[in-house]
Amino acid sequence: MVAFEHFADMDDVWGLTERVESLRDLVANEARPILQGFGPEAASLPGIVNLAHYLALRHHDVRPLQRALMRHGLSSLGRLESRVLPTLDAVLVALAARAGRQSPVPLPSSETFFAGEARLEQATDLMFGPPPAHRRSRIMVTLASEAAEDPAFVADLVRRGMDIARINCAHDGPEAWRAMAKHARAAGDAAGRRITVLMDIAGPKIRTEQVLLAERKLKANVGDRIRLVASDEPSLFDDVRFAVSVSLPEMVTRLKVGDRVLYDDGKLQTVVTEVADGMAVIRVERAKANGARLKPEKGLNLPDTALGLSPLTAKDEGDISTVVECADMVGYSFVSRPEDLDLLDRELGAGGNGNPGLGVVAKIERPEAVRNLPALIARAAGKREFAVMIARGDLAAEIGFERLAEMQEEILWICEAAGVPVIWATQVLENLVRTGVPSRGEMTDAAMGARAECVMLNKGPAVGEGVSTLDTLLARMDEHMFKKTPELRALKSW
Repeated sequence: MVAFEHFADMDDVWGLTERVESLRDLVANEARPILQGFGPEAASLPGIVNLAHYLALRHHDVRPLQRALMRHGLSSLGRLESRVLPTLDAVLVALAARAGRQSPVPLPSSETFFAGEARLEQATDLMFGPPPAHRRSRIMVTLASEAAEDPAFVADLVRRGMDIARINCAHDGPEAWRAMAKHARAAGDAAGRRITVLMDIAGPKIRTEQVLLAERKLKANVGDRIRLVASDEPSLFDDVRFAVSVSLPEMVTRLKVGDRVLYDDGKLQTVVTEVADGMAVIRVERAKANGARLKPEKGLNLPDTALGLSPLTAKDEGDISTVVECADMVGYSFVSRPEDLDLLDRELGAGGNGNPGLGVVAKIERPEAVRNLPALIARAAGKREFAVMIARGDLAAEIGFERLAEMQEEILWICEAAGVPVIWATQVLENLVRTGVPSRGEMTDAAMGARAECVMLNKGPAVGEGVSTLDTLLARMDEHMFKKTPELRALKSW
């Protein structure tokens, strides 16, 4: 890593010009092997080329250079995600003019400078459908089971501002999914808008199944021990007051002492203390203030355990025919490696039933997916429409809540550099959707989601109010910010 530290000549325009020119050459040279690693077709894809340049730039600390450029009234380089070399070229032209020398590069045309933004806008429109007139970000809503039988419920969501209907294939079944998709499209037609459909295949999600408690309504607290069993019938023993069977029995056999197990998006954080044949004991290390009640159908995360699972299950393979029939996009859970995308593509085309217009949404849920994100983007480029979902519930459980805020920003930057749309998901306006009353913190979180191309709401009793609130909030934020760029409309409060 090269740090562009404070040099004596940083305040000198000649010296500053040399520093920026050196940085440009460094980025161009270091991007070449990155681009080669993406495969032979990468060099012909402008978004992937810019992504390689961005990765090369971000391998260096340019903060001192940024401050020096700011003093001269020039770009601080802090918003160049979609235009790495054009930004450096524009800065070089301005510095050369200040120094009274010939610029080593020409000034980029307006079309060249903003080409990355245009690529992202086009990709977003193709993937999600056109935006409403009053906001850029789309609103996705996870449909409840009642959406299959109540067209008016779906029509109300569309009227309030839903742009994308999400169908979770972990619940209900093909007939219900077909009805949900039909009602969403009909509601869009009636409103004069195109409503797109995302069908989210379940993947190898590990969930609790049967739960056995030593006492009725018993809650797990710090220090409590829980027995995980691979068999269908959990049983209690010794001083362990909780026993749980799991949806993926082989998971129990792969746990090791010291591995972490997180329950229900981190409501309980536990560590494995014992492992035996078909059984493991976990001890609660962290819990909600009043403890957490163990229930069936709650997710388990294993950030330390190598499960070696395929992201496609037998259930997914059976569901895909309905996805191809009904959806505009397929949500791909637990994708971690570029080869996982190849696996899905083969399955989508199996039996001649492939839908070439079907987009793929990669759900970023595990540390491997974060590390491999550039390679995932490069593998998908040029094949199908592609987007990324920041699945913040599972991701926080996997990488730690402390790192989530930082990581969701970095994912936004990487995707913007490549021209890939992003879905901001999990617990958006959760209190509002569940109770009808929002918290202050979740309003701020939802506002920050405006930097993504789509914001997702989960189902809940007050989801209609959630859509209305989010529609207004995103429209307001669009007047103030585009991605990382503040936009200075006239203020009216003072």
